[in-house]
Amino acid sequence: MKILESGENYLETILMLKESKGSVRSIDIVRQMNFSKPSVSRAMSLLRENGYITMDKEGWIQLTESGMEVASRIYERHRLLTKWLMALGVSPEVAAEDACRMEHDISNETFEKLKAHIEKAGF
Repeated sequence: MKILESGENYLETILMLKESKGSVRSIDIVRQMNFSKPSVSRAMSLLRENGYITMDKEGWIQLTESGMEVASRIYERHRLLTKWLMALGVSPEVAAEDACRMEHDISNETFEKLKAHIEKAGF
């Protein structure tokens, strides 16, 4: 199933919060993404229905295997593209914003070639 860009952003945010905080609840996502509680609640329902996350009775969110796969792919792209754009002289803020837009649209083939080029160049 093809996941939409917004779903990818939510999954990436869950992964980033999990890495920084250790555990994640919907309120953490609300604060991180600056979205409304109802919007995040609806997104979590959709992600849960589609098998990308689980949520226990206390509201703790876990990525499923498929959720982790998507989140890891998007997060890797975000980090690499941000780093590369900054190496080109783009400010950190703009680099992160542009990387966030690029990470969803670039093909796997192009990303892998770009990744190999960036690593070879030593960025």
